[in-house]
Amino acid sequence: MVEEPYFYLMEHEGEKDRLEKKTDPLALRKQAEWCGIKPGQHLLDLGCGPGKTTAILYDLIQPGGSILGLDASPERIAYAKKCYGGKAGMEFAVHDIRRPLNGFGKFDAIWVRFVLEYYRRESREIIQNAADNLHRGGFLYLLDLDYNCLSHHELPLPLAKIVPEIIHRLEDLYNFDAYAGRKLYAHLFDLGFENIEINVTAHHVIYGEIRDVDSYNWTKKIEVIAPRLADLFETYPGGYQGFFMDFRKFFHDPRRFTYTPLIMGKGMRPYAD
Repeated sequence: MVEEPYFYLMEHEGEKDRLEKKTDPLALRKQAEWCGIKPGQHLLDLGCGPGKTTAILYDLIQPGGSILGLDASPERIAYAKKCYGGKAGMEFAVHDIRRPLNGFGKFDAIWVRFVLEYYRRESREIIQNAADNLHRGGFLYLLDLDYNCLSHHELPLPLAKIVPEIIHRLEDLYNFDAYAGRKLYAHLFDLGFENIEINVTAHHVIYGEIRDVDSYNWTKKIEVIAPRLADLFETYPGGYQGFFMDFRKFFHDPRRFTYTPLIMGKGMRPYAD
């Protein structure tokens, strides 16, 4: 049972904007197609953020489909209702996704994308709660990153040393999971799900001239997360500001290569369980 207060690593006043900007509709539709999202489904978007993903999924389940977006942030749910609400069969509600989904009914399918990386300790409980709210024969779609924020070439030595330290500290203190993706198969297997399929592809592949959206997204990550770990930068040349400037210089160098694997898993709740 969840007792720790809700905490989201990337929480800041502009988070809804970051989430909106970094959501690529074309990539998301391809992911949904692989998962098997189809018209007529009653779908749950667990950890829906500001609602852009929910709205895209809504279009894919028409005609006849319905979708509920749940998120723990009242601000992001208010934004989702304002910007994407008002359509028949699309609803949003505030809910701490670590807690049971009592009162929301059963779903044909549940979509959990880029959520588990922020809940290393509670990931199994979150997935179990989702499974409990699936119809028998319903599908659970899990999508998350692996080796998150760790694959770069060619980092200068000070950066190469401190980046893994940052990730380790985020795991220990802030419940982050840089390896959430590789655990998705085990989540589905341990639940006894059937017809499990896994797909491994790339989420970030960044080389050459930097796109504005990637510059904004990665810069914002550093601005929000790094100050939480101020003591790590006491021995870094130039302190936090030195680290910030070094990473921006690296990230905006067209020689740089950065990638992040995306792992997608889907499985069916057995009819007899």
